Amino acid sequence: MDEMTSSAPSGEVRKRHVRDRTTSFNSIPHIKGGSSTLRPSTLRNCTSTTSLRSVGSETDQSEIIAPVPRRHLLQTAESSQWLRLDTFSDTRWPSRGVSPVSAASSTASAFPTSSASKRLSFSALMEQEKMVRGITASASHLKERQESEDDLGPGGARRWVRWMHRHGMKAWVVPCAVAASMWVKWCIGLGTYSGHATPPMFGDYEAQRHWMELTIHLPVREWYTYDLQYWGLDYPPLTAYASWLCGKVGALFEPSWLSLDASRGIESPDSKIFMRASVLALDTLLYIPALYTFMRTWQGTRSSRTQHVALVTLLFHPALLLVDFGHFQYNSVMLGLTLIAINSFAAGYDLMGAVFFVLSLGFKQMALYYAPAIGSYLLGKCIFLGPVHGTRLFTRLAFTVIITLAFLFAPFLPPLAPPSAILAPISRIFPFARGLFEDKVANFWCFTNVLLIKWKRAFEGSEGTLVKASAVLTALGFLPGVAGLLWGGWKARLQPSKEQEKEGAAAPSATASLVSIPSTPTPTLPLLPYALLTSSMSFFLFSFQVHEKTILLPLLPLTLLLSGAPLNEEVWMWGVLGNNVGVFSMWPLLKKDGLGVQYFAMLLLWNRVVGHDPFRLRPNSFVGLLSIAVYAAASLLQALELVISPPARYPDLFPVLNVLVCTPVFGLVWLWSVKRGIEVGWATGGLPGSGARRGDEVQMKPKESPAVESVRRDFGVRAMSLGYAPSQSRRRALESLRAESMERDAILSGRQ
Repeated sequence: MDEMTSSAPSGEVRKRHVRDRTTSFNSIPHIKGGSSTLRPSTLRNCTSTTSLRSVGSETDQSEIIAPVPRRHLLQTAESSQWLRLDTFSDTRWPSRGVSPVSAASSTASAFPTSSASKRLSFSALMEQEKMVRGITASASHLKERQESEDDLGPGGARRWVRWMHRHGMKAWVVPCAVAASMWVKWCIGLGTYSGHATPPMFGDYEAQRHWMELTIHLPVREWYTYDLQYWGLDYPPLTAYASWLCGKVGALFEPSWLSLDASRGIESPDSKIFMRASVLALDTLLYIPALYTFMRTWQGTRSSRTQHVALVTLLFHPALLLVDFGHFQYNSVMLGLTLIAINSFAAGYDLMGAVFFVLSLGFKQMALYYAPAIGSYLLGKCIFLGPVHGTRLFTRLAFTVIITLAFLFAPFLPPLAPPSAILAPISRIFPFARGLFEDKVANFWCFTNVLLIKWKRAFEGSEGTLVKASAVLTALGFLPGVAGLLWGGWKARLQPSKEQEKEGAAAPSATASLVSIPSTPTPTLPLLPYALLTSSMSFFLFSFQVHEKTILLPLLPLTLLLSGAPLNEEVWMWGVLGNNVGVFSMWPLLKKDGLGVQYFAMLLLWNRVVGHDPFRLRPNSFVGLLSIAVYAAASLLQALELVISPPARYPDLFPVLNVLVCTPVFGLVWLWSVKRGIEVGWATGGLPGSGARRGDEVQMKPKESPAVESVRRDFGVRAMSLGYAPSQSRRRALESLRAESMERDAILSGRQ
């Protein structure tokens, strides 16, 4: 005991140590409710402290060392379960370049942040650990956390999910959210639709019903040639097959709804119920399961509460609900098939993903908007795997795509049909004869047609030039996303280590084991959502014959990114702005359909669900300033349209002004997606020319299987692209804290 007393630090040093290490009793995480129940580690610490107290003098009470608090969350085993710190491969981080993404950006948001300070919020880390250990937080921590959430405006989805979890109804969140979304969709369908009571052509509603009619009454060869002047079929074969299935089901209830030619323009209440139910049924069977799978696949490392909030955000996507259940279409089928494809890629099932994406293309040709990104991702993975196994994967993918396409077009191919039969669906699917654009759409061509040059007049008689110009601009638009995926695959490609090069035959074995793992995404997977956004927005802005409804394709990846981003962060702000402007861009179409009430109701509902207040000023960032200007312009335009009639000379005045407001926003979203793709690619792959060889990384840990190493290598790829992977700056902060804590523990151990 005398020896311990003599080795104790001096009074001044000990006081300084007390200031650094002391934790108030109320804030010690291992005390429940202020009771005296302590953990064994705490009892040991208290024993040591009692020994020190027993040798101190009565005048040394201010120098008593407080009980050593339990290790910080970053050093506990539980932290590895939700922070995934155990999955880092320390040998690979030095090979990466420093990401240009700042610590405050959403890519650097793996750890809870304070929106005010943009620093690591360790109180939030402690709260998470308490939830993991089942420890009730102190009243002060709960109050601080509640005040922080109130400042952020958590939104209806977060409040409801939190309430359900706290009251032991976590298992009911998904069923209740799905049921609520289905009820909202059905309520939207109670209104009018495209072409309601407007003969002779009616609208998209009649087109979908007419396709059911002709597919169940005519042979397959006549589907794309029958009476093309009245809503001729102009979608790929999978749409026709779905129409045939719905038509067969409808004919079982009432054949007169779908009688050939005689049923044109039918609008009986029963037939409307059937048509609305068909959209809801296909949406429930395909799109909702795809959203749930996305939540579990891409955000599976996050808490169930966060996953549920993301699912609710996606279920009430306003643009899709208004188009499919109001205007009347089946876009959710195409988007659901695409979403299943990228979920398959994230799980490592590339062949399955290729099949589902081809099916998406086979349902609507607009899925081509995603084709450059998905094709580049798969090609990049082939490059990543190396010449042997990459070539093998490429061959399998090519064979899978060809077989799937042949299956879809089988009725139009020999021996079931003459070779010329395939020309009918192809000419209908790609209608280049319609011209550059028809209606006023918020894209580059309409925008410049108003401000700069009358394209149709300037190129009258040489429309082919416009087709070529459109193709060139579209390709230049999606080139950054394609280049990022291909370069990422090349940079991260698997290579044999030096030892394997010497041994010769040992090199392919590690790669072969890696390829055999079904859940092995490539390091470029974080780039895929941004590449999808870049590609689809490029097609919307620059491609040929674009419609208002095709904004749904860029909005899908944008909303997926939004669902995983921290509240009021960069990705979140761009996501809500893009979605709100996307709905506003469809206002002329929805107004013509008589869906004004549904339009305003869905905008209010969705913004309330995600916790966004469009009228709250956020002047601290560019996107915040842009949002203020855009929302002000849109509100003014909507108000003027309600009280002022357009002059007879300019009947399309308000749609044109709508284009002028929305197009710059879509252009900035496209540029932002390119910027974010560069940032995420830089963070995941490093600078060109830097990096250790992949084979060397594998050899650094010979005791681990290729499966374990692949999981380490591909840590956080899903969460990173959704805004939750740690950045270099935050990791440095964590390493500094860890080193400091270990040093202090060593000092304490030496004293004891």
